[in-house]
Amino acid sequence: MLNYGLSGQHWDPFAELRQLQSQMNRLFEGGERRQRQNDGSWPPVNLWMGDDSVVVTAEMPGLAKDDIDLTVRENTLIIAGKRSAATEDEDAAWHRRERPWGEFSRSVRLPLRVDPDKVEARVKNGVLEVEMGRPDAERPRKIKVKAS
Repeated sequence: MLNYGLSGQHWDPFAELRQLQSQMNRLFEGGERRQRQNDGSWPPVNLWMGDDSVVVTAEMPGLAKDDIDLTVRENTLIIAGKRSAATEDEDAAWHRRERPWGEFSRSVRLPLRVDPDKVEARVKNGVLEVEMGRPDAERPRKIKVKAS
């Protein structure tokens, strides 16, 4: 037998359990997302390879180019910086606070070594794009096969 509420819709006991789980998650997160930002998984990144370069994109809404520090060492890209809190008002009565803030650092291991002199970075619409070229000595070369 189905149980219907006053609105005539089917009552789902699992919906109430999901809501309770969500509330417990927010409670244990402490209302701040600072920890998630510092755990090495922020900002989210994509990485792909072209013929002569590696490209990393990172979602960084609300950050200006001056808020971002990039370092390249052999086959590692380090994205670091600081994101300001939405408000510094300590008396604010937050109802929800999910956007991370504070200092962050993310290391991204690259599939190959890159030439630090061949790195270009740009930010547009909250997305950072870093294109890193391979050293000339490590680029694949086409070998011509000769007939004997």
